[in-house]
Amino acid sequence: MIRTRICLKNEQSVIKIGFFVKTLIKRCCKTVLKIEQFKKNVEVSVLFVDDERIKHLNAKHRNLNQPTDVLSFPMFDNFDQSGFITLGDIVISTQTAVRQAKEYGHSVSREVAFLITHSMLHLLGYDHETNEVDSKIMRSKEKLVLKKLKLSRN
Repeated sequence: MIRTRICLKNEQSVIKIGFFVKTLIKRCCKTVLKIEQFKKNVEVSVLFVDDERIKHLNAKHRNLNQPTDVLSFPMFDNFDQSGFITLGDIVISTQTAVRQAKEYGHSVSREVAFLITHSMLHLLGYDHETNEVDSKIMRSKEKLVLKKLKLSRN
C-alpha cells in the first residue's frame, strides 16, 4: 500500500489548523498521486504562514516583492531510510486563501484544497507559468481532484 506522510507546520493565526484541515490536505495529496499513478511512498511538507512571511519568501525565491497564495518548492529527493521520497515543500498564505475564498464565493476549505492540489502538481513537475500545455493539464487535473473530493464549483 502506498503511504503519504504530511509534515505540517503552522506559523499563522488566521485559521485554525486542526484535524479537518490535516485530513483535507492528506486527501488532496493522495488524490493527486492516485490520478498521476504515482506508485511511491511520499513525504510532503506544508507550511501555513501570513502574507508578510510569504511576501518575504516570494521576494527571495521569485524576485516578486508581493504576497502570493502559495509557493511550491519541488525536491524529489531520493528515498529516505524509511522508504519515503520527499516531493517538496508547500507554503500557503492563509490570509490570501481567506481573501480568495471570499472573492470566488466558496469556502476556505475548498481554497486550501485547490492550493494543495495546485502545488502537488508543481511538486510532480508541472509548470503552468512557462508551459501552456502544462497549464491546461494542470487546470483539468485540479478540477478532477476537487470533483473527486466533492469540492468542485457548482
